[in-house]
Amino acid sequence: MNITFIGGGNMAAALIGGLVSGGAAARDFRVVDPLAAQRDSLAARFPGVGLFSELTAGAVEGAEIAVLAVKPQQMRTAAEALAPYAGLVPVILTIAAGTRLADLSLWLGGYPRLVRAMPNMPALVGAGISGLFASLAVDARNRRKVARVLEAVGQVIWCEREELLDAITGVSGSGPAYVFYFLEGLEEAARDLGFNAADARTLAYATFAGATKLAQASSESSATLRERVTSKGGTTERALAELDAGAVKRKFIAAVKAAAARARELGETVSARSP
Repeated sequence: MNITFIGGGNMAAALIGGLVSGGAAARDFRVVDPLAAQRDSLAARFPGVGLFSELTAGAVEGAEIAVLAVKPQQMRTAAEALAPYAGLVPVILTIAAGTRLADLSLWLGGYPRLVRAMPNMPALVGAGISGLFASLAVDARNRRKVARVLEAVGQVIWCEREELLDAITGVSGSGPAYVFYFLEGLEEAARDLGFNAADARTLAYATFAGATKLAQASSESSATLRERVTSKGGTTERALAELDAGAVKRKFIAAVKAAAARARELGETVSARSP
């Protein structure tokens, strides 16, 4: 599958790496990035990849997908640069947060076949999850192609409404930070209880990884699994009582909803700046 990436940063590199690991050839990919250091890094990592310092018809022609892989604040500039060549590709995918399809279509000169993706940070190690939403003009064949791109770095789910991508941002986009936050707390507690930093890190990471693996392998709900670990009058019950006294679950749910609301606000801000 021939793909052109506009932007050659970490996420573009992760997607190319995942696709190459899955059997694609580096020569199937072209990357447009004005930074020589970025292009040099990609050339060293993926010998044979096509590299361009600026957008031209030659960078896009023949591509099955064009991927806008730039930062949100660069999206309008990148989309407007792509607009003269947009008709050369069957579908355009954006992986930047906060850009509504209506705005993207406007910047692309009315181009209709668009997909928004919200990947998360673990995609950098092939363990991400991405929410996807497609415009009505994208047919089933191109939806499958786009899904294959994101599946190279993890799992995908399709959203029925575009606004659900804001919820995706709150849950899984920001989600790794929540996990890191709790890992920080578990590591700190382990150190306070007498473990050295290395052992505290090992205990915390193995506990999170093991619990997640168990939950994924089980047909039981997270609540049921928690109850199974919690013996009446035992240590886990005492720990959970401490968390409940601080309303940790309620505050955590509120935090996720606040992140989703902020994602919606940022999208509306971008939209308001459109002519």
